Amino acid sequence: MSHRPLIAVPARFAASTSALRYAAEVNARALIEAVWRAGGEPVALHPHAPGGVADPGEVRERLARFDGLLLPGGGDLAPHRYGCADVHEAVYDVDDEQDAFDLELARSAVDLRLPLLAICRGLQVVNTALGGTLHQDMGGPGHEHRHLRHPVALTPGSALAKTAGTDVVDTSCYHHQHVDRPGEGLNVTARAADGTVEALELADHDGWLIAVQWHPEDTAHQDPAQQSIFDALVREAAGS
Repeated sequence: MSHRPLIAVPARFAASTSALRYAAEVNARALIEAVWRAGGEPVALHPHAPGGVADPGEVRERLARFDGLLLPGGGDLAPHRYGCADVHEAVYDVDDEQDAFDLELARSAVDLRLPLLAICRGLQVVNTALGGTLHQDMGGPGHEHRHLRHPVALTPGSALAKTAGTDVVDTSCYHHQHVDRPGEGLNVTARAADGTVEALELADHDGWLIAVQWHPEDTAHQDPAQQSIFDALVREAAGS
């Protein structure tokens, strides 16, 4: 590879960090290192959507210089983004600017056929951007997938199964929301034993999109199946 493909990774707003005096924009180090190991150049993207409204033209122009997009985990999407007027008490860390920017990134990447990997919140963003809905909460302790390691069954023949080289993967999860109705054109390609949707892919689309509900970056340094997901993103980006 003559140069590292540029992988856009929208930053997450943080009220504070231990090493900085003020609010920050961050991403998980494990996530960035997984992209780097795959041969990509991860580039933080500043979320810009004043008043909770993103400019589609501006977002597309910013994305045009990149070879791929990674939508990482983070706080919850505002329920009104997927048509819910009521807000469950468990919903947390909602930021309208972050929501608007992420949603427009997802729509733009699909339109541009830009290789897209979406993780946890990222999967929920993709689903919402394409008209799907979410369950706001899975039911509290004993039902949510926080701090949970569990097997996930992949649909044989799916892009994800081909990438991982197996039909079952051991995953690290941290979420309390999950897909209710899949968005337009999205196929469910992985589920947990309790039926939770764990992965989505676009059908009949000439781009590359894999969205997973778990956090492959947590174990990618020691699990080739998880690292392969980042490898696939960078490989697709190199050919775009």
